[in-house]
Amino acid sequence: MFGVTFGTVVKRILSVPRLLKMSDLQRILSNNKAAEELLESLKQELKVIKNEQIQRKIAMLQTENETLRRQVDSCLKQLVSLEVAHGKVQIPVPTPDEVRAGSGPATVKMEPVAQPPAAKESPKEQPPAKAQQQQSDSKPPKEKKPKKEKPAGGEGKPAAPSVEEPPIDVGRLDMRVGRIVEVSRHPDADSLYVEKIDCGEPNGPRTVISGLVKYVPIEEMQNRMVVALCNLKPAKMRGILSEAMVMCASTPDRVEILAPPADAVPGDLVHVEGYPRVPDSVMNPKKKIFETVAPDLKTNGELVACYKERSFVVPGKGPVKAQTLKNVQVK
Repeated sequence: MFGVTFGTVVKRILSVPRLLKMSDLQRILSNNKAAEELLESLKQELKVIKNEQIQRKIAMLQTENETLRRQVDSCLKQLVSLEVAHGKVQIPVPTPDEVRAGSGPATVKMEPVAQPPAAKESPKEQPPAKAQQQQSDSKPPKEKKPKKEKPAGGEGKPAAPSVEEPPIDVGRLDMRVGRIVEVSRHPDADSLYVEKIDCGEPNGPRTVISGLVKYVPIEEMQNRMVVALCNLKPAKMRGILSEAMVMCASTPDRVEILAPPADAVPGDLVHVEGYPRVPDSVMNPKKKIFETVAPDLKTNGELVACYKERSFVVPGKGPVKAQTLKNVQVK
């Protein structure tokens, strides 16, 4: 009755999953093949679409080029017609095909454009050039004037002697003794004084703007003797024209006004030993004279203002000094 053995039952049970797995794999492979075929079909369709777009674009560009070529030919014919009507000689230019074939250019024959009646020349009138030529022929020839002989040596007018520019050094600075006769705070700048400085000039005191408010009390500015640099180009400072600069010894924290000798008076000239005094009337800012000289303006260990260790002096009266600042910049 039970003819099926236990081993046979076990084999049948184990064979069922294997059948299921083989079926799933075949289905996956079939789907994969269908997907590949679909992708390939889509690629072919995209390729066809791109080719159609390219062909349409090419056809459109060819149409535009042909339209432009016809317009250029039409304009060229109009230009040639106008030139022929105005007597311009036309020189045929060979086309590329003619050049390759080795033949000459075709002759271009253009019918002249009819001119309006006003533009036609009267047969009685002569062209201006011919009329002028006939008039010139009827006039007697003019006698040529003899050329003036140049003096021997080929020299004409004597050349103006060239003035050699002096070297850029402290001698180009116009430094003078001055007295502050009036001082006030700048109305538009808290750090600036407005000074009137008498430099012994007939035109009266110079207006000078100085940034000394933080360093020198206003009471010490009034009637003070100073050294003024007078040939800087005048410049406006907050709306007021400054016509000179007060020379000072300075550090980042302190500024001291240079003091002339005790018996100096307004208008005394300040010299530097070894450098002739040849100041410009007004220093040209483009030449940067002061900017070149300034790095070598310093006080020495004895408080004397110097240029390259040569002292500032008022001849016959003594040196120019700072109060306490040694070996610092002068500006």
